[in-house]
Amino acid sequence: MNRLNPPFRADHVGSLLRPPEVLVARKQCAEGKLSRAELRAIEDKHITHAVKMQESVGLKAITDGEYRRAFFHLDFLEQLEGVTVSGAIAANSDAQEKVHFTPPKLSVTGKLRHVRNIQVDDFNYLKSQVSQTPKVSIPSPTMVHFRGGRAAIDIHAYPDMDEFFEDLAQCYRDEIAALYAAGCRYVQMDDTNMAYLCDPMMRQGAIDRGDDPNTLPRTYAALINAVIDNRPADLTIGVHLCRGNFRSQWFAVGGYEPVAEVLFNELNVDAYFLEYDDERSGDFAPLRFVPNHKTVVLGIITSKFPQLENAEFLRRRIDEATKYMPLQNICVSPQCGFSSTEHGNEVSMDDQWRKLELVVNTAQAIWGDA
Repeated sequence: MNRLNPPFRADHVGSLLRPPEVLVARKQCAEGKLSRAELRAIEDKHITHAVKMQESVGLKAITDGEYRRAFFHLDFLEQLEGVTVSGAIAANSDAQEKVHFTPPKLSVTGKLRHVRNIQVDDFNYLKSQVSQTPKVSIPSPTMVHFRGGRAAIDIHAYPDMDEFFEDLAQCYRDEIAALYAAGCRYVQMDDTNMAYLCDPMMRQGAIDRGDDPNTLPRTYAALINAVIDNRPADLTIGVHLCRGNFRSQWFAVGGYEPVAEVLFNELNVDAYFLEYDDERSGDFAPLRFVPNHKTVVLGIITSKFPQLENAEFLRRRIDEATKYMPLQNICVSPQCGFSSTEHGNEVSMDDQWRKLELVVNTAQAIWGDA
């Protein structure tokens, strides 16, 4: 059975390893040694090559590799008025010990407003290069709330949290409307927080910040729904749940059971990109909650390590998932991007393309010409 519309039988989360020339150029631009226009020309060149490589391995969802970003979330969110990025976030797991790095801190210091189109120019360039479907990944709006909670949101700007969530939703409605007007029909929201709420340590961290981890999934589903519920019928919205992805390290563990019922039945997205590359993600039993009109993209091929998965192993994994949901509602992808930050995972460019080719070959073996 073919799948002609996104998500595709063979799909991917979006980010790709940054070419060294792009990393050097971004550093030079930050130091004032290269203009923004010169940097963009270098990024354009490498995005064009990345598009050709994605299409050559058989992918139908094509991204720009997030080559214009340092972080999957901060480069986008800091362009919202009222968002401030500074310093480093305090580690709430063993993340800092593992990689000796924590990302900058995000806080809300004023009223949230969408004052400029954030991804439209980047999308327009991507669209001009592809022969398949251009896909845009953006951070989930939950990223503005979870890590700091109430304490990271200025009490004078938002004494009422309902107003905060409404303004945040409006920012996202504005951005997605602009993307749609530019021709975008496939958007993925990258969300670490629903997955973090499956981890006992992360749940305790939420409690310490004054939030209830049992009610947050419903709060976050309502937030995302406020963004997408009135979307056009031909706009596909997916959400990727991530347990952390920095230089091949992960920061959370735990199966989807604590959030599954809300995730699959109260969050009104079309598709879920779920990490299922190792035991950290638990078993497939939570998929029993997935309704028949939704798609799950199984991330059973890891982007964290270079070893290629065995084809028969992948087939068995998909067979296990079909105990809980129909094969026709399943697609396959890597468990995450290859470079959620510009630092990249501990894999080579060749490893990356072999992994993506394996995604396509797996889909073809199971569903036919995918």
